[in-house]
Amino acid sequence: MQLVLASASPARLMLLRQAGIEPDVRPTDVDEDGLIDAHIAEHGALTPEAYVTLLARAKAEAFLGAAAVDGFTGLVFGGDSSLELDGEMLGKPHTPERARERWIAQRGKTAVLHSGHHLIRVENGEAVQDARSATATSVTFSADITDAEIDDYVATGEPLKVAGAFTIDGRGAAFIDTVTGDPSTVIGMSIPAVRRLARELGVAWPQLTT
Repeated sequence: MQLVLASASPARLMLLRQAGIEPDVRPTDVDEDGLIDAHIAEHGALTPEAYVTLLARAKAEAFLGAAAVDGFTGLVFGGDSSLELDGEMLGKPHTPERARERWIAQRGKTAVLHSGHHLIRVENGEAVQDARSATATSVTFSADITDAEIDDYVATGEPLKVAGAFTIDGRGAAFIDTVTGDPSTVIGMSIPAVRRLARELGVAWPQLTT
């Protein structure tokens, strides 16, 4: 059973490969900020779970509009991650200035990394069933991180393109004191959650692994 990864995230690709799955990587283009703003304008504020699952669904469904879906049979996965800090949802910082501001703000605090998962079963190019879930893992940042350490970490470029401006499987691990919950959620997607979603769609985990 083929799994399409509708994401350019190297972390999600790594997690799937570590789990024995070699996905077909097909990144999709979604205006995340525009989608969130439009949803809030129409329906009001989003819970953290709704925030990440909305974006995960949009990424998976964007694949269905591509010409490559013609005749495809398999699963399509879309995922999204965001850090909840002091009641605010934080995605990728993109710029060094914003990454530094976030590290100053989260130093010594505990935040929650939310990961949304949306899986679509496709048969002969048609979506026949879907399932979604969200997972949450608490992360406590070290209180003794110096400004110089933050500047050096930001200069590596690692935190610029990851939700919450940190990783636990890279240089950022030195500044994380505790992780409470599923660690793969923090890296990019919950592998146990994906397994359960696949089962919900009638696909046993061994059908996806190589």
